Amino acid sequence: MKNEIQVHKERFINELQEFLKIPSISSLSEHKEDVHAGAEWVAESLRKVGMENVEIIPTERHPIVYGDWLHAEGKPTVLIYGHYDVQPADPFELWETLPFEPTIQDNKIYARGATDDKGQLFIHIKALELIKSENGTLPVNVKFCIEGEEEIASPNLPPFIEENKEKLAADAVVISDTSFIEKGQPAICTSLRGALAMEVKVKTANTDLHSGTYGGGVPNAVHVLLDVLSSLHDEDGRVAVDGFYEGVPAVTDKLKQEIAEIPFNEDKMKKELGITALYGEKGYTFNEQTGIRPTLEINGIGGGFAAEGFKTIVPSEANGKISCRLVGDQDPNHVYRLIEQHIQSIMPDYASVDINQFVQAKAVSLDSQNPMIQAAANAYEKVYGVRPLFPKEGGSIPIVEVFARVLESPVVLMGFGLPSENLHAPNEHFHLENFEKGIETVCEYLQLLSN
Repeated sequence: MKNEIQVHKERFINELQEFLKIPSISSLSEHKEDVHAGAEWVAESLRKVGMENVEIIPTERHPIVYGDWLHAEGKPTVLIYGHYDVQPADPFELWETLPFEPTIQDNKIYARGATDDKGQLFIHIKALELIKSENGTLPVNVKFCIEGEEEIASPNLPPFIEENKEKLAADAVVISDTSFIEKGQPAICTSLRGALAMEVKVKTANTDLHSGTYGGGVPNAVHVLLDVLSSLHDEDGRVAVDGFYEGVPAVTDKLKQEIAEIPFNEDKMKKELGITALYGEKGYTFNEQTGIRPTLEINGIGGGFAAEGFKTIVPSEANGKISCRLVGDQDPNHVYRLIEQHIQSIMPDYASVDINQFVQAKAVSLDSQNPMIQAAANAYEKVYGVRPLFPKEGGSIPIVEVFARVLESPVVLMGFGLPSENLHAPNEHFHLENFEKGIETVCEYLQLLSN
């Protein structure tokens, strides 16, 4: 298949550039038509490679694209998920090329969405095209579920999955929206933390007050907020909210060993980040802290006067933003209630508090020894000459948990990005070497599943 990829390489890259030119920014209402154009582009690409029953399914915001090919009798069915929406491109002044004018430099393609997720999604479409053109058929049954709301937390996809379990039923869900450990070292993520986000608003007086006239005699909302936020951790870096660790699984020796295989250079990281020391929950390594342990982070605080110059006031309002990464059986709603109770319990009588939840997602853990995942590992090893590692990601892809739970199918996080590719940042890019080898790897994987 490698030779076939080289024959069509220039056309494939040209087509990818067309895809990347579409500013399908799901979070900005002025790009609603562009997002729909992205859906149309994906649907037409599926039709061109022989997918059937292709449809653009409207939701309350941005459409879902579905397509399938179900003629491999007795063979497994693979559901391929991806997203055609992208992040906003600002700050534009930090881009060295135009974000929606794809540019190739040093065998990398630069554009918003290049690695997240248009380039990785397009790998699957081109792999199926090559297999079908060479054999006239596919080795397995294939379904596509491609959304346009991933970058805004997929509000409409979970109910769609719940309502279409039979339509989406598959033996494996394959997602290419993750990255290698480093160049040349493939990875199949087998754990994703859940997520919870909230905002805490503290109020004292009905207006800011003059610090000369009232200072020392009235409550200060910023002081109250800082007391609240500082109470959320103990001196060992643990979250000090009663019940927070309920549902957190014990860290087994096998899991520790799997995590220890992931390369990590502490001195290099400290130098890159410009810090003098790492920090975290005592008793766990950095990779354990960021992959399999829960966290509570203060993301930002506001209150009082913070503009240029000085304003001598006693602030009447302050707000803090908090996010948690959750693991195991921690339930986001339960954790939210525990934090809410903790904050309410320490609030002084002279202040009121309003707490609002924004984001929630459950953690997901995947068995690295599952045959569908091991087949992917074999495909990577054949193409790259290196067996993939199985990292535990600290981030969250909420839809993974939904697919695994509702469809009761293993999810194979078969990514081809690199950590250095600036996803969500200026100068996002995708290594074309992994675009080509990714196509080859997917072809190999589907053939292995057939066998």
